[in-house]
Amino acid sequence: MAEYYVGLMSGTSMDGIDAVLVDLQDSSPKLIAARVLDWPADLHRRLTALIEQPGDISLAELGRVDAAAGEAFADAALAVIRDSGVDRANVRAIGSHGQTLFHAPGDTPPFTHQCGDPNRIAQRTGITTVADFRRRDIAAGGQGAPLAPAFHQAVFASPRRHRAVLNIGGMANLTLLPAGGTASGFDTGPGNVLMDAWCQRRLGKPFDADGAWAASGRCLDDWLRTLLEHPFLRQPPPRSTGRETFCADWLNEQLARLGGEPAAADVQRTLLEFTVSSIADALLRYAADTEQLLVCGGGAHNGALMRRLGEHLPGLDVSSTAAVGLHPDWVEAVAFAWLAKQTLDGRPGNLPAVTGAAGPVVLGAIHPA
Repeated sequence: MAEYYVGLMSGTSMDGIDAVLVDLQDSSPKLIAARVLDWPADLHRRLTALIEQPGDISLAELGRVDAAAGEAFADAALAVIRDSGVDRANVRAIGSHGQTLFHAPGDTPPFTHQCGDPNRIAQRTGITTVADFRRRDIAAGGQGAPLAPAFHQAVFASPRRHRAVLNIGGMANLTLLPAGGTASGFDTGPGNVLMDAWCQRRLGKPFDADGAWAASGRCLDDWLRTLLEHPFLRQPPPRSTGRETFCADWLNEQLARLGGEPAAADVQRTLLEFTVSSIADALLRYAADTEQLLVCGGGAHNGALMRRLGEHLPGLDVSSTAAVGLHPDWVEAVAFAWLAKQTLDGRPGNLPAVTGAAGPVVLGAIHPA
């Protein structure tokens, strides 16, 4: 008998709410329906302001945005249920990641904050909603991220091949899946966030389709070496990062060091090489015996980025997660549907080897229908 869950995900790129309805009856998730719901323009603007100017927010604005984001997540859940044709009464739960506003696992005390009021999701949909997954792992001494590796291990691990899963969203993270071994993982650094910010600034477009603009430029090798000196890239796992570290302000600081702005396409190409180099260096440092790299997230559609990954990692089978049965656009949303199931079943959702938590813990808070 089918066991239906909804997964909701909005990452650091904040390019929309990914919503999936998935059957998790078996060990291999069956994707029934999926869609992206655009953030309402005004809400997107306000979320961006909270993320990029955290010192200027008021408690009133934080509360209003949290409520409005909860309504948007509820809209996404209801839309994907309608698309699926599944009766809402047959959906066991919704797993909502929320929208990260600030992630600070290195602060004292460490914390992370996601908005998108799950009470509103449960009330609007009439479906039990599991949310706030990251803070329990932080309370247990972990980074609170990445959390998808437990799902990657359950779904993508092979007893015969050393695999790694690479999610390229706003940030990029790796899950290392040695054949017959214990999974590990960590954030590698920026994924699309810097490229998207530069593309928006110079072209007025939200992203560089297929990496074509980056491919038209040349890499500024000296500047790339400077970017690769960022201390986060030398930090050993467990580690996680976000737009608090790699953001438009940081990019402006790095550009100022050049003493004069180079050709815009050259900046874009160098930012692409920064993402690729930081990923490849991390994979070679921590899992040089990897045989297959499975890519998901928006970066899987960037042809220039995928080509450069293959060139940095010769001999490695680099492909999207579609090669093993799950479309790269929906992996993260399916992961949070799976995490909701883990929570309701009383099972841990974190991997201490990934996050650094003191032990496995059941994640999230349950908001009954």
